[in-house]
Amino acid sequence: MTDPGERLRGIGPDDVAALAARLGADAVSWPAPPRYREEPRGKLAGHPASALVRPRSTEEVSRVLSFCHERRIPVVPYGGGTGLVGGQVMADLPPLVLSLERMRAIRSISPADGAMVVEAGAVLADVQAAAAAHDRLFPLSMASEGSCTIGGNLATNAGGVQVLRYGNARTLCLGIEAVMADGRIHHGLRSLHKDNTGYDLRDLLIGSEGTLGIITAATLRLHMRPRAHATAFLAVASPAAALELLHAALAALDERLTAFELISAQSFAFMADRLPAIRRPFETAPAWSVLMEAAGSEAGEIEDRLFGVIETALVAGQVTDGRMARSERDRREFWHFRESIPLANRAVGAIVSHDISLPLGAIPAFLDEAPRRIWEIAPVRINAFGHLGDGNLHYNFFPPEGCDRRAYAALAPKLSERLYELVAVRGGSISAEHGIGRFRAGDLARFADPAALGAMRAIKAALDPRGILNPGAVLAN
Repeated sequence: MTDPGERLRGIGPDDVAALAARLGADAVSWPAPPRYREEPRGKLAGHPASALVRPRSTEEVSRVLSFCHERRIPVVPYGGGTGLVGGQVMADLPPLVLSLERMRAIRSISPADGAMVVEAGAVLADVQAAAAAHDRLFPLSMASEGSCTIGGNLATNAGGVQVLRYGNARTLCLGIEAVMADGRIHHGLRSLHKDNTGYDLRDLLIGSEGTLGIITAATLRLHMRPRAHATAFLAVASPAAALELLHAALAALDERLTAFELISAQSFAFMADRLPAIRRPFETAPAWSVLMEAAGSEAGEIEDRLFGVIETALVAGQVTDGRMARSERDRREFWHFRESIPLANRAVGAIVSHDISLPLGAIPAFLDEAPRRIWEIAPVRINAFGHLGDGNLHYNFFPPEGCDRRAYAALAPKLSERLYELVAVRGGSISAEHGIGRFRAGDLARFADPAALGAMRAIKAALDPRGILNPGAVLAN
């Protein structure tokens, strides 16, 4: 992606000394501490000679990028380190790892405007708490919210469990402040809900995984806090029955339906094996189950509506068993089970994991066909779970019980290729909410629309002509 006459070069001791002189010795570390050179699943290690910079302000980020642009030093942005596609580590050259962990201020909150301005290093859970302190809701929610950061959420256009009602990170952002590759600062922290003045740089940078600019702050959209929740964990007859239940719930509850999660029996098995202390909603795991939640202003109304949907589904045979949350403790236990599934997966050790999306109507047939086609390659265990309400499934492959995943590592590319072919033929996406990073850049090059891929490369060349921003992520070199 760089100009043929220019080559990126790894950061060296002279560069580190020059940066320390500009920002202060406490802002720069060389080599970067190990945690800044790792990704959660241990599938890629960053270059051991990587350096770390921790600026305190947008102006310091500007100085860092201007310096790296001039010297053609690769810059890898680092948020909470929770990304699952290798976007936060670079192995082939020693980069400058840019962490915004010192920039975590809540700059302002305006309930009247329905907006808050936060710095990119702010942890998602802290942002949620700050909004709650003003009786407002910032609804982005996911298992990693205690450590992931707003900058990382926006860079990957994070989703989570409430996309059905509130949308993903892009939908929840009104404006951004960002530093471009050459150090120029984009001052776009508006709280406008409508702004139709030309190209939307906000939407372009959100989801770009730090390859087009570094988001340093954002104006986030706030919602009114719901006063009540109605939550149910239900055993369903099949994915098709789950989809029928979803449509019935939407008809009865409309925008009050906030989450609709589909969970396979394999998730229950992994939870029982690896996290047995966590209470399971059913002692005998159903083949498929659904965790659904509605939120509104009147507890009695949403509970009655949700119960009515469930009662009708029981009569129709779509639901075979179920539990309603009778207290906040029950509700939290249901969600704790759901949000712990990725931890159990990690403890088992996946051969390869996927984050796919499909048209809702295509999901039952996909879930029926995919295992047969995958087992033609290897007898892997499949754990399928995720956000059925918005068509996003996590579809992960594990070695047969008693086998080491390393024995199947060589099959990972073939397994992924087969899965993505099944997704593509149904008009789906190979990445729903985790992004592309480095792990999926080759897959994007193969499965993306050629015109779209060409436009992406042109945009990258225009905004980052020297290719310093997260090279190798999203677009394969």
